[in-house]
Amino acid sequence: MPPTINQTYINQARTLIYKIAGLYLPTNKDSIIKNRLDKLARDLDIEDYEEFFSELKRGLYKQDFINAFTTNKTDFFREGFHFKDMIDRILPQRLLSDEPFRVLCAASSTGEEPYSIAATLLFAKEVYQSTAQVSVQAIDIDTSVLETAKAGKYVVDTHLNPLPDWLELKDYFDISAKDKHKIIMNAKQCLKDILSFKQQNLSDKTYSFGVKEFDVIFCRNVLIYFKVEDQEKILNRLFSYLKIGGTLYLGHSESILGLAYKVDRLGQNIFVKVME
Repeated sequence: MPPTINQTYINQARTLIYKIAGLYLPTNKDSIIKNRLDKLARDLDIEDYEEFFSELKRGLYKQDFINAFTTNKTDFFREGFHFKDMIDRILPQRLLSDEPFRVLCAASSTGEEPYSIAATLLFAKEVYQSTAQVSVQAIDIDTSVLETAKAGKYVVDTHLNPLPDWLELKDYFDISAKDKHKIIMNAKQCLKDILSFKQQNLSDKTYSFGVKEFDVIFCRNVLIYFKVEDQEKILNRLFSYLKIGGTLYLGHSESILGLAYKVDRLGQNIFVKVME
């Protein structure tokens, strides 16, 4: 049996996940902290939380702890208007250029979003008969979800996750039926060839990218897990990697905060960078 979880352990976990990963879990998330500590105890055979936290502070179990506290809700082509915005507004002109077109996906989670981005880019290349080089860099702090993403194999409930009809999914995924509402989707090599996955903590002071490297940045439904002051820092860092004229997509409940004067807002959390 895992050890009993008391408020002291919950508070220690809250403090440590913020210190290690920058993730903020306020007191109304105590039940989530308790559940994840309980699962972690079962997975790692923890018998004494005091000993576990002491070892964690020395660097042991750090990645297991991070992975236990990340949230990985995602779907294929979620908030589909952002993909349509890329196809209709950004890509027609950009794909006529010989310049490489680079997209950053922060954060990858289990991979549905970056594969959706990659499929959109390849579809647009076909539509606009472009030979431009396109690529997607996907990042996440959670190593377990990155492994799932790299594999590119999914069971999708089409009742819960409706899939788009504006592209032929079979061109980008090997698809087979599992049951009435569920299908198996395996990403084809054409998607994997333009995708790369790497571990990156958004709360790090610097990221391993080039200045103004990206034409588009997806940062959707991840800022909500950080304090507002830390969201501001993350947005400023991401912004430094976005080209002038590039587009930042945020999640429906997220804000551009102090960068509002540096962007043109096109609606539906679509922001175009107009100044440094």
